[in-house]
Amino acid sequence: MRFHKYIKAVGTGVKGNRDLEENEIIDAIDMILNKEATDSQVGAFLVAWRTKLETNDELKAMVKALKTYVKTKKVPDSIELGYSFDGRVRNPFLFPLYENILKEFYSNNPEVKRLNIVISGDLVQPAKKGLTAKDIFDEMKECEYLHFFDRKEYFEKLSDFTQLRHELGLRTAFNTVEKLLNPGLSQYAITTAFHKPYVKKYIEIFNEYYDDIFVIKASEGSPEVFKNGKYWKLIDGEIKDFSFDLSEYGIETPQEYENISKQEALEIINNPDQNTINLAKFNIAILLYLTNRIESLDEAWQKIK
Repeated sequence: MRFHKYIKAVGTGVKGNRDLEENEIIDAIDMILNKEATDSQVGAFLVAWRTKLETNDELKAMVKALKTYVKTKKVPDSIELGYSFDGRVRNPFLFPLYENILKEFYSNNPEVKRLNIVISGDLVQPAKKGLTAKDIFDEMKECEYLHFFDRKEYFEKLSDFTQLRHELGLRTAFNTVEKLLNPGLSQYAITTAFHKPYVKKYIEIFNEYYDDIFVIKASEGSPEVFKNGKYWKLIDGEIKDFSFDLSEYGIETPQEYENISKQEALEIINNPDQNTINLAKFNIAILLYLTNRIESLDEAWQKIK
């Protein structure tokens, strides 16, 4: 009966709804993950909560609850790349190219502080179907600079929640917070958003867990840049944005796919053309700059090019 009060709190209607306190969110998430609430109760709660609109304080409490379950393994000198778990359909993944780019870069620039990259993945989650980081990482050999965390191993209870999420078939609060649970205890993090309110939301929710967190306007819920865009960072308590134009770096915007297959994605990264390589290098240049390895984006690009 304890779970009913949470459904009632978010699902009574405009006049009766209320925001949940931190201890209530933590209790509700614990009951969901430990299967102490029925599937129908969980579905009703998540849909109603989404309809009410989750507050930033509620989402911060949710992250606090989820992180108590995460098995961590520190990857020093690292940045966590917050990829969406709901799949990719229009672009390939660029991160498989990062390994060799970083090897070559550090061979030529040993004085630059090392940067490791942490990526998490799992089975595809709602609300769309597509390729996941796990699909691609499963095809890769062991890496030196890239570190993959399989959610089945570092957060089994949330991975096991996949089937019920697919039965709901829509985005829930889990989609918002699952990208940056930091199993590698990274110092930095970067994720993506298109609109300023979500930039502010991500920074407010996750800022306490990193030395610095960045949000970039990129593609398909991932921090990979495929076209002109901007990034945001917190400077002296104010969120500031900085734009970039790929043409200034001699990079063309690649074609988008309607529904890229795993085979097509692997072909692109196994046999990349020069523009794809340059695009991946530009993404690495952004990471090197944002993590204070190099003083400016232009300098990072010149060094890595």
